[in-house]
Amino acid sequence: MKRFLFILCVFLCFSCDEIHVPKPKAFLSLNYPKATYLESSLDLPFSFETNTLAQLNSSKKNNTLDGITLRYPTLKASVFINYKKVETTVDTYIADARAMTQKHLQIADEISERKYENVQQNMYGMFYDLKGNVASQSQFYVTDSTQHFISGALYFETKPNYDSILPAINYIQKDLMHFIETLRWN
Repeated sequence: MKRFLFILCVFLCFSCDEIHVPKPKAFLSLNYPKATYLESSLDLPFSFETNTLAQLNSSKKNNTLDGITLRYPTLKASVFINYKKVETTVDTYIADARAMTQKHLQIADEISERKYENVQQNMYGMFYDLKGNVASQSQFYVTDSTQHFISGALYFETKPNYDSILPAINYIQKDLMHFIETLRWN
């Protein structure tokens, strides 16, 4: 019997060539198409370039532009862009845009601001990157300080889970920065 146990132990020790280890946790690999941009064909008081992946729609109220929607159907996200003709001072519009961002302050882990300034094109603005499980992960405004004011916000068609949608947020934020950089007043 001892001899049998000895042979069994030797057999078990030398029967396998490879060492089995547990598999590491898998990470989701999300590959988005390279962004290609086209100039908008809408009749607006401004022009811009948008990603061909996004569907562009505009809405009018009382025969004046009310807003634009950039919908990303494959990412289940939309960017709502509002346009206002400045009638008094631009400070009121900027305060409203900041207040909209500040509403997310209680839930956001962090809000980082990126100032935008293009003196040659007479454009000034702010881009807000909201981190955490907030309703809107990106917000911005752009103005010429005298006649035009544009604000926008990114929303996903799902319950906010920041870690899961982070790659899509990064992809769309690049598009939003391209939107701002190619924006021109007509």
